[in-house]
Amino acid sequence: MSLINSAVNIYFSGRLRKMETFGKRPFEVQEAIWRSLIEKAKGTEWGRKYRFDTIRSIEDFQQRIPLQTYEDLKPYIDRARSGEKNVLWRGGTHWFAKSSGTTGNKSKFIPVTAEALAGCHYRGGRDVLAVYTRQHPHTGVFTGKTLTLGGSHRIDNPDSRTFYGDLSAVMIENMPRWANFLRTPPKEIALWSDFDKKVEKIAEIAVRQQVVSFAGVPSWNMVLMKRILACTGKNNMMEIWPRMELFIHGGMSFLPYREQYRHLFPSDSMHYLETYNASEGFFALQDDPRSDDMLLMLDYHVFFEFIPLDRLGEEHPPALTVDEVETGKNYAIVISANNGLWRYLIGDTVVFTSLYPHKIKISGRTRQFINAFGEEVIVDNAEKALQEACRATGAIVSEYTAGPVYMDCKTNGAHQWIIEFDAPPDSTEKFTRALDAALCSLNSDYEAKRDKDVTLRMPIVHVAPQGTFYNWMKSRGKLGGQNKVPRLSNDRRYLDEILSGESGIEKR
Repeated sequence: MSLINSAVNIYFSGRLRKMETFGKRPFEVQEAIWRSLIEKAKGTEWGRKYRFDTIRSIEDFQQRIPLQTYEDLKPYIDRARSGEKNVLWRGGTHWFAKSSGTTGNKSKFIPVTAEALAGCHYRGGRDVLAVYTRQHPHTGVFTGKTLTLGGSHRIDNPDSRTFYGDLSAVMIENMPRWANFLRTPPKEIALWSDFDKKVEKIAEIAVRQQVVSFAGVPSWNMVLMKRILACTGKNNMMEIWPRMELFIHGGMSFLPYREQYRHLFPSDSMHYLETYNASEGFFALQDDPRSDDMLLMLDYHVFFEFIPLDRLGEEHPPALTVDEVETGKNYAIVISANNGLWRYLIGDTVVFTSLYPHKIKISGRTRQFINAFGEEVIVDNAEKALQEACRATGAIVSEYTAGPVYMDCKTNGAHQWIIEFDAPPDSTEKFTRALDAALCSLNSDYEAKRDKDVTLRMPIVHVAPQGTFYNWMKSRGKLGGQNKVPRLSNDRRYLDEILSGESGIEKR
């Protein structure tokens, strides 16, 4: 083991022991986090409004403060953006992560306090490296550069007091100066707002550097890697970066991209590590390469609550703490954190795969599903069904979205899938049948609606030309960063937008 690796392993050993501790005593750790948050926010306007100084228990907290959406908190966030101090969190908040989410066009400005950057987002990045070096003590990730594509939003200064940009841009802008020696491209290029121009420049300069790892959203990094191959004429990325060994990915399911990356990096020494790092906070990371689930990070100054998804629509749904959840059930995540978000529904749903330690899988979005006919298909169903259909037909899916085809007086309803393939199936009809069969096996409600075509007929799969989704996202100003193709929608808004731009796809 090299001297640098020995030093790194010693440095991380204490942190790894702490991670084992919260795996064994999750509620005690979370309760301490909760008390710290309440104490620090007592003097804020939010703390005074809800009398934080008189809250004695988590039950008091839950009964006194209603669940919050972005719209509920927006008036407070707007005041913080104008430069007002001690609104949702102590002191001033200078940075905001601009996010449009995945289901709407309205921009959100998520507070990113200095404490959230240090104690959550950056801490998550360090823990990723701690976990990886434990798994690979002889790693070479500290001997080269990490490529970070960064967000497509420029850093903006609306009133000289606060700033906003993509979360990745905010993190790059606030990194300590020494960290920039370990990453590529240079900060000024990483923060370019023109995504196409940035990809071209990175493709030009990164091929001349010793890149050993990269991080970011799978879809946008796929665009970058393909552009680099086109520029260099190489067959795969290992010919360009022979010491490449790690992709730290997040922001969307890796399932649709796994095979594509195996083709791009055909090496047994290439490793993949998933993280759950949202604009609202860094929540989980993959700590075991043999499993796709992620360890819930319980000491990042985020207090978690979990609402059973089937009860989310109730006026006062139950909110469970980590000691009350069960495995195998869908929960909507609620957070209170040192960024000033209080009992905030972030919009994601998770399933616990284990307890003690608590591990999760992201199952979808609270607003991203198809339930036009009572079928309740969620993103997790879609990802797994597509994987089965690809396995059955030799296909590789590049991008996709799906939504309902409504009933009329002559026909029953259906699901319409617009799919862009990196490798097409040997038969679209066979792919469609395999997709339908997999959905039936994964979702009993879908299976019931498909029985004898009573409510739902066979899915409609349209093959989109390559570049369709890229061009669509570009037309919406949503290239790069945290922007993601919406996977499922309960209406036809996205389907019709894409279909109207594709003359070769029939609109239903």
